[in-house]
Amino acid sequence: MFDLKPEAAADWWEVEALYDLAFAPGREALSSYRLRDGVPPVPGLSLVARDAAGILAGAVRYWPVRAGGHEALLLGPVAVHPTRQGEGLGGWLIRESLDRAVGMGWERVLLVGDAPYYGRFGFRRLEGVEMPPPTNPARVLGADLVPGAWCDVKGRVEPGA
Repeated sequence: MFDLKPEAAADWWEVEALYDLAFAPGREALSSYRLRDGVPPVPGLSLVARDAAGILAGAVRYWPVRAGGHEALLLGPVAVHPTRQGEGLGGWLIRESLDRAVGMGWERVLLVGDAPYYGRFGFRRLEGVEMPPPTNPARVLGADLVPGAWCDVKGRVEPGA
């Protein structure tokens, strides 16, 4: 059983350490990080999951962006501590955070990731939505939080406010 709460300022460095552990060195050189520079994560959607002992088991963050002039969420990173992988925690973090995003009135979310994994959460390839380079266009995925939210959305993804 995990306790899921919005990430607090006191969690920041512990979450950063988890991301360092879960991802390859140089993760901050990825193009999606250019969209996060100087922009705080979305309050209430960036979540931490702790086990019964209070140890950080997983985390997810969301960032405001604009895609083709439309407001959207950028999901990521999401990470689970290596000792807790295989327990469904990553999927739970994604589902719970997407449910919260709907409740907060967000209409669309995008990420850069693997379609086979994220497809089970409703993500599909976004044609014509351009992440900053270098990004493989086949890995730019989006999910409608409101039916049809990605219809006719084309253009560059830029930092939000």
